[in-house]
Amino acid sequence: MEAEFLSWLRGRLPAHPQLQLGVGDDAAILQLAQEARCVVTSDMLNDGVDFRWDQSDGPLVGRKSLAVNLSDLAAMAARPLAAVVSLALPRRNALEVACQLYEGLLPLAAEFGMAIAGGDTNVWDGPLAISITAIGEVTERGPLLRSGARPGDAILVTGRFGGSLMGRHFRFTPRVREALLLNERYALHAGIDVSDGLSLDLSRLAQESGCGAVLELEAVPIHDAAYRIAAGGGATPCEHALGDGEDFELILAVPAEEATRLLADQPLNVPLSRIGSFIAEPGLYRAQADGRRQPLPPRGYEH
Repeated sequence: MEAEFLSWLRGRLPAHPQLQLGVGDDAAILQLAQEARCVVTSDMLNDGVDFRWDQSDGPLVGRKSLAVNLSDLAAMAARPLAAVVSLALPRRNALEVACQLYEGLLPLAAEFGMAIAGGDTNVWDGPLAISITAIGEVTERGPLLRSGARPGDAILVTGRFGGSLMGRHFRFTPRVREALLLNERYALHAGIDVSDGLSLDLSRLAQESGCGAVLELEAVPIHDAAYRIAAGGGATPCEHALGDGEDFELILAVPAEEATRLLADQPLNVPLSRIGSFIAEPGLYRAQADGRRQPLPPRGYEH
């Protein structure tokens, strides 16, 4: 099966300027510029945890597997270069499953100019597991880190939040282009992508920066899907926005004056919103109407 799959894959993989040696050898060879710094990220998705293969569209599962890695590169404002794909395939219909996955991830790789540089493929008696390692290039402005937020910085976000399980967790567009543009044109202090939940990932950024964050809940942009889910009872739309996760939008720490300029410019095809500020006191808080702040427990998916 492996030889047949590799033969099929060779016919599908396009040439890439950074890829000197791709599928077929023990490892790939990438041509990098001298002094270039690489960003490397890896995500594993498992049947029964991140998706249900028997209830999912196969190519969409493949697309998401690469998209989550691209979202990590976006969080670092890194330019995508290459990815290595490793599959643990269920023994039944292994070739069909592998081909479906690549039918979804190859167009996304092409969209972002990313080489699929190889990987590993195994067949076993367990469920499908997909592990992708993505490599990105640090730009001239340097990477965005979680540790750069400062008290007084504004909290800016791209897009809208909540209700990702209505289908957006498979069909989202990683904010790579947005991150590269913002990092090139504006002074950004820190960034993170929202994979596990807006409030949880914000608290992680604040903690890594040694500061706290105050959220203005009425300013949080809520996706229509969050309202649709909330209509069924249970959590409110805002609670869905804060904790559902898998929005794969960006949270940015931006100096106050630069944030004002950025919000006035609105340079992206998706909206940018200010939802609060970073403060010196550690912790996550919600702003109240009287000016005081109340502790806000972070909510989201804990791995």
